Amino acid sequence: MKFKILYTGLLFTTVLSLSSCKDKNAATETNTSAEVTTEEKSASTENKDWAIIGFKRPEGVNPVLAPTEETLFFSEMNQKEIAWESNDVFNPAATVMGDSIYVLYRAEDKSGKGIGERTSRIGLAATADGFEMNRRNSPVLYPKNDSQKEYEWPGGCEDPRVAMTEDGTYVMLYTQWNKDVPRLAVATSKNLTDWEKHGPAFEDALNGKYLNRFSKSASVVSKIENGKQVITKVNGKYLMYWGEKNVFAATSENLKDWEPVEENGKLKVLMSPRKGFFDSQLTECGPPAILTDKGIVVMYNGKNLEGEDGDKDYTANSYCAGQVLFDKEDPTKLLDRLDKPFLVPTASFEKSGQYPAGTVFIEGLVWFKNKWYLYYGCADSRVGVVVSEHKI
Repeated sequence: MKFKILYTGLLFTTVLSLSSCKDKNAATETNTSAEVTTEEKSASTENKDWAIIGFKRPEGVNPVLAPTEETLFFSEMNQKEIAWESNDVFNPAATVMGDSIYVLYRAEDKSGKGIGERTSRIGLAATADGFEMNRRNSPVLYPKNDSQKEYEWPGGCEDPRVAMTEDGTYVMLYTQWNKDVPRLAVATSKNLTDWEKHGPAFEDALNGKYLNRFSKSASVVSKIENGKQVITKVNGKYLMYWGEKNVFAATSENLKDWEPVEENGKLKVLMSPRKGFFDSQLTECGPPAILTDKGIVVMYNGKNLEGEDGDKDYTANSYCAGQVLFDKEDPTKLLDRLDKPFLVPTASFEKSGQYPAGTVFIEGLVWFKNKWYLYYGCADSRVGVVVSEHKI
């Protein structure tokens, strides 16, 4: 697969974690189920007509993005020129602008050793066919000497999810990482290259109750309307599902200021890991959720425990992709859930790099030319894509 790099400071043309932040303060609520056999799990996943399935790896195109030493960028934080995407590129968001898909991916430099010890920045690549990438030579979102310095230095900007409003505004939900507390944050753009940072998503909610608590991984609810995927309201408000170990929810009037959904003064837990399943350790939100006639479909990243509580059908500590259905009338009500993953790490580049246990970490889902394109991180090191013609 060839990667093209655009060395331009002008507007990017249309030609064409898993997390490094370890949970120090994460919620500990977990619901587990009794162990079930493989046969029972296989039977229970049949006839899930609400799920978006049929994803396949296109032959000969993956990975679509890999690290490169060629792109250099002057860092305000480091006060020198650095190879900002030289170590790893992974965990991509995706959206559509004009006649192309744009992939916004997390890139790490070589400033440290090990997961979470480097600086992350968000890069941008465009593709007319979903596969051949034209990369911008500098990042579009990164730690600099601005109002978010205390939240983004030195770890940077991680794990973006991006979706578009009906008026063409792009909303990015990403993780700010200062190597102390990871915070879910918001940025907006009209052109995908110039981003305005709005700070932590929960900064003003409930008198700042959640500002300094672990938060990350948000799936804002979207819908397919007139062939376009756009952010939509649910019960009169914007809605996102978020969380790493457990899944929570939050609502907003303006897509910038979010309020977590509580129950009895605590975060309301909507979904948790299941003992004996592929998601026995984590249920981390993935790309933008999709509102359908059957409910709200949320794709997520499930991590498998090692030992007796994990799923013996999958490698211990591996990340596989799952789906869950929430009620569109009561979006905190879980209706159904896949018992087996719809995407599993199998390729060599999905089982090597920073995370050899195996990772397909989904973050970018777009509806483009009557197909679903799902972009994912490969072992915290590269970017891959799978495609489906499933109709909802």
